[in-house]
Amino acid sequence: MSQTADAWTSPWRRYVALGDSFTEGLEDLTDDGTYRGWADRLAALLAAAAPGDASFGYANLAVRGRLLGQILGEQVPAALEHGADLVSLVGGGNDILRPGSDPDALAADLERAVERLRASGADVLLATPVDPVQSPIINLTRGKAAVFGTSIWSIAQRHGAYVIDLWGMRSLQDRRMWAADRIHLTTGGHERVARYAADVLGLRGDGSWHELLPPAPARVRREAWREDAQWLRQYVGPWVGRRLRRQSSGDTVQPKRPRPEPLQPPGD
Repeated sequence: MSQTADAWTSPWRRYVALGDSFTEGLEDLTDDGTYRGWADRLAALLAAAAPGDASFGYANLAVRGRLLGQILGEQVPAALEHGADLVSLVGGGNDILRPGSDPDALAADLERAVERLRASGADVLLATPVDPVQSPIINLTRGKAAVFGTSIWSIAQRHGAYVIDLWGMRSLQDRRMWAADRIHLTTGGHERVARYAADVLGLRGDGSWHELLPPAPARVRREAWREDAQWLRQYVGPWVGRRLRRQSSGDTVQPKRPRPEPLQPPGD
């Protein structure tokens, strides 16, 4: 029988989330216009499962556009300084999208950071890339993403880390789980990843994170072409422009939760 949230007590008291826009929570908008995201949702589940007499603090240092080297150089030291006992470290996607990136070198850098975090006594939660097989243009990076994802599993095995297997998460292969930019998850996608992450960490839910949506109506070819053309103009073109200008969407963005603070249990 699966454990419920009521029957499971979280062993973690200070969770720090590291990464890029995926962990920042882009496209999971709240009523006040801020972003929530899977890490915030996971933190709320962990806070709800903490003992009543225990304090729980959560920080989210993720910033959109960050490359893996920036995440490791800026955010990992801060997580150590904050005394985190659980760290989610998810990055490398922005690197993989760039021509010439080396997934083996990325994995080596990631492993050194995991070693450092584990040496501090923190548990580490990693995530594989999502399989881009159904994403036009982005699917050209599938080979690099697969190599990096395989390395993440090996790193986790060597150092006793947890892994969210986004590559094998079939429910994320539904285009309705993705925002118009085809890079960031919708609220529904973030919700599923949060529930999956909680499951990986031991908070057993109902398993609904892996359930597939009802079949979507078939796309008309002309409509699909029109949507692809709009996507290229609205998202791919500006992304290429930023690369040429050596700019990032996160150049002026600060972490939304720079230090561990109490978090209320989720209201939904």
